[in-house]
Amino acid sequence: MRSGALVKILDGVGAYTRKQVKGNKSLMMTQNMTANSVLRYEILGSRRLSNYWWAMATSVGGIGFVLAGLSSYWGVNLLPFGSSVDLVFIPQGVTMGFYGTLALLIAIYLWCVISWNVGAGYNEFNKKTGFIKIFRWGYPGKNRKVEISSPLKDVQAIRISIREGINPKRALYLRLKGRGDIPLTQVGQPMPLAKLESQAAEMARFLGVPMEGL
Repeated sequence: MRSGALVKILDGVGAYTRKQVKGNKSLMMTQNMTANSVLRYEILGSRRLSNYWWAMATSVGGIGFVLAGLSSYWGVNLLPFGSSVDLVFIPQGVTMGFYGTLALLIAIYLWCVISWNVGAGYNEFNKKTGFIKIFRWGYPGKNRKVEISSPLKDVQAIRISIREGINPKRALYLRLKGRGDIPLTQVGQPMPLAKLESQAAEMARFLGVPMEGL
């Protein structure tokens, strides 16, 4: 009796294990199918380290110049370091106040752009829905959300644009039927060449279209 019960228990454990393994395999296959049917790239916007640096630098510099100009006007040192009371308000104080105000306006603009995260978004190629979706955040207003959607069948090629020199440019473009070329890469700092070519090859292979520009 004990032997028969033990056999039944082992058979039950084996059946449960096989069912669990089968369920895990089914889940992995579903995940792989989902992963293989959607290609998505996140695009970095204005929240880059370089923009934070310039916003901080212009803010500190602008405040310093404005305080120096006011110090020369009132004859009281307003700077936490150094002394600016010896400056002649005209023309030195006026000039420093002008440049300080200009720097603060630039800093405000940079902080606003960082806050709005202009240029951020994603590129999504979805074989399940049969559509591509290109999304970007813009400036506040009616064009705050920039979104382009098109069938995958309209994609004709992935174009690579490379320009070296003082102002280098490395960008990817999506060539669509009836729409021309649509930029896919982030604005600002050029993408490393190896990453650019790798991403272009991955998209072209996923979409089954040729690469142009190499």
